[in-house]
Amino acid sequence: MDQSCTVVANSWDSTGRPGYSYPGAESVTTDTVAPLGSLFGKDASVLEETDYQLLLLATMFPILGTALVSPVLDSVIEPFGTSPARIGLMISFTTAPAIVLIPVAGVLADRYGRKLVLVGSLLAFGIGGASIVATTDFRVILGLRAIQGVGFAGLVPTITTSIGDMYDGAREATGQGLRMATNGLSGALFPLLAGALVAVAWQLPFLLYGLAIPVAVVVLLRFEEPTTSTGQRADEGGGDGPYLRSLLRVIRQRRALAILVARSLPVVVWIAMFTYNSLIVVRLIGGTAFEAGLLAAVGNFLFAIAGSQAGRLTARVGSRFYPLLVGNVALGGGLAAVFYAPTVPVAILGIAVAGTGFGLTLTLYRSMITNLAPQSLRGGVVSAGASLARIAATATPIAMGVVLGALEPTMGFEAALRIAGLGAAVVGGGGGIVCLLIAHTAPAVRFRPESSVEQ
Repeated sequence: MDQSCTVVANSWDSTGRPGYSYPGAESVTTDTVAPLGSLFGKDASVLEETDYQLLLLATMFPILGTALVSPVLDSVIEPFGTSPARIGLMISFTTAPAIVLIPVAGVLADRYGRKLVLVGSLLAFGIGGASIVATTDFRVILGLRAIQGVGFAGLVPTITTSIGDMYDGAREATGQGLRMATNGLSGALFPLLAGALVAVAWQLPFLLYGLAIPVAVVVLLRFEEPTTSTGQRADEGGGDGPYLRSLLRVIRQRRALAILVARSLPVVVWIAMFTYNSLIVVRLIGGTAFEAGLLAAVGNFLFAIAGSQAGRLTARVGSRFYPLLVGNVALGGGLAAVFYAPTVPVAILGIAVAGTGFGLTLTLYRSMITNLAPQSLRGGVVSAGASLARIAATATPIAMGVVLGALEPTMGFEAALRIAGLGAAVVGGGGGIVCLLIAHTAPAVRFRPESSVEQ
C-alpha cells in the first residue's frame, strides 16, 4: 500500500492554507479599510469585496427560519385553524430536514459548485416562506415550511465553505466572524420587525422571507466561484477516488472528528439558554417577560460582537487553541451563572459571558473546520459539522426535559431545572474543552487520494 499523504494545513495557527486565489476579490486601498480596521482589525478589508458582501446578504436568512416566526406564532393560531400544541410544528418542519439534508448539500456543493447550491437554497427558502401568505391550510403551511427547511440546509454549510475557499488564516477567521455577527444582528432585528408587522396583518411577516428571492438573483449574476492556485474550481473535485470514501477518510481521523464534535457543543449551551430563558427569569428569579427578552437581546448582541472580533484575536494570539479554551470556559460558566442567578442583573452578566463565548467558539470552530480538508472535500466536511450541530440542537431540549421530569418529583421544579441547566453547561463547555485537548494532541489531518491506494 502506498502511504503517500497530503497534510492538510495546521488548523490551530493563523497562517492558513497556501495556494488559493480568489478571483472575486478586489483590491482595497488603505484609506478605505482604515475605518473598518479600527473596529474589526486589518483583515476587515473583506467587507469591501463584492463576493463577500453577497455572502453576507445570504447569511441574513438561515437564522430567520425560526427567529422570524417565534414572535408571531401565537398570532397565527386562529387564522391557521390550529392549536397551541400544534403551532410549534412550524418550527420543527423547518429545522428537522436539515439533519438529513445538510450532508447532501455539502456533497452537491463540492460536486457541482457553491453558487448552484447557494442560489437554489435561497430560492427554496424565499419561495417557501413567502408562499405562506397565499393559504391558511395548516397542512399546506407545514409543507411550505419543509421547503424552507430544504433551503436552510443548503445555506449555512455553503456560505461557511465559500468563505473558507476565499480566505485563509486570520483573514478567514475575520470573514467567518463577521458572518456570525451579521447572523446575530439579523436574528435580533428581524423578529422585532415581524412583531410589529403581525399587528397590522398576519401575512406581512412572512413576506419578509421573499427578500431571499432577489438576493438569489444577484448571487446568480455576480458571485464568482473560488479557484485554487492551479485554476481548479471548487465544483470540479480534487480527489482521484470515490468522493464519499475520501470524505470519510478525513472525517474519521481523530483530530478532525474531535473538532467536528466540539463545533456542535456550543449549540447545547445556546439552545439550553433560549429554551428555558423565560422560566429562569420568571419562575426562578421572579422577573418579568420583558426582562427575559432583555436577557436574549444581551446574549445575541455579545454573540455578534465576539464573532466579529474572532479574526483580530486570532491574529494577535497567533493560535486558535487558547481563545477556544477561554471561550469554552465562558460558555459553561456563563450558562451556569444564568441558571443559578439570584437576580436579573446577575443573569444578564451570565448571558453576556456565555454570549461572548458562543460567538468566539462557534466562529473559530467554523474557521478550523474549513482547514480540515482539501477544497474538493471542504463542503462535505463543513456539512458534517453542521449536521452534528443540528442533532445537538434537537437533542438538547429533549435531554433536559427528561432530566427535569425525572428530578422534579423528588427535588422540586427549581432545583431540577437548575441541575438540568448545570448539566448542559458541563456538556457544552466542559465537553468542548475535552474535545479541544484530544484534537490538540492528535496528529495533523492527512488526506490520501484514492489513487495512491493499491488494491
